Amino acid sequence: MIAELNRLIELIEDRLTDDLDVASLASRLGTTEYHLRRMFSSLAGMSLSEYIRRRRMSVAAADILGGGDLLGIAVRYGYGSTEAFGRAFRSVHGLSIGDVKRNGGPLRQQSQLRFRLTVEGNITMETRITDRPAFRLVGHAATVPLIHEGINPHIQAHIASLPTTEHSRLKALSDDEPAGLLQVTADVDPDYAEGSELTYLHGVAVADTTPVDDDLDTIEVPAGTWAIFRTEGEYPAALQKVWAATATDWFPSNPWRLRPGPSIVAILDRADDFSTAITELWLPIERAAGDASHASSR
Repeated sequence: MIAELNRLIELIEDRLTDDLDVASLASRLGTTEYHLRRMFSSLAGMSLSEYIRRRRMSVAAADILGGGDLLGIAVRYGYGSTEAFGRAFRSVHGLSIGDVKRNGGPLRQQSQLRFRLTVEGNITMETRITDRPAFRLVGHAATVPLIHEGINPHIQAHIASLPTTEHSRLKALSDDEPAGLLQVTADVDPDYAEGSELTYLHGVAVADTTPVDDDLDTIEVPAGTWAIFRTEGEYPAALQKVWAATATDWFPSNPWRLRPGPSIVAILDRADDFSTAITELWLPIERAAGDASHASSR
């Protein structure tokens, strides 16, 4: 995966003024757009779209300082007007184009990234791979923003809004793996950007043939392969640490890639105050061509 990401950086650099088709670039690299975007954002600390925007505005700054025609520069970098280009420029550099022309900066330059191999393996990951037939996730869904670290208050509020009887009702419905009440995230932005919207479902897994009441939200899950990561410790910090390590350690070291589908967290055991927990993180995967490189970092 590291080689593919570095090749992606080179392709982007060659096409900064083009209308980049990330799906085609991913296909050229022998992977999928979904996996490429997720791995890039996890390793780079920013979304792929944000990186492209920052690089374009960094190179465009040199064109502006060189005295080029502003409309021509805007069109070259994919903007239909100088106003739209100016907004994008200010969002990256924190200065207007006029300020830069007068004072020359200061500019917030985005350097070209380079992903490198490191041999860390500093997190022991208890993992198993399983093939599962189709099943359904049923429960109560809400649209919430993505928060990478700490407790998501929007999810907390959603769960708190459900009466106790609903938790009991869902538990009684559960008849498939993963067992018990589940935390499900679906429809996640491929760039995995902080604050982007996703679907959160508080529910359970049921067999494809299990009858379900019409008032419950349903996510149909097709047959496929899953990687299951068991975590134990402070909640949710331990879970979030292992989730991040799947990108930095596990996927670069194994011949698998993420495939579209919901991510599922099963709470196997927890303290009364939920300060600690034993959990299982279920991620949908598929076999990918590539080497078995060790962990990576920027």
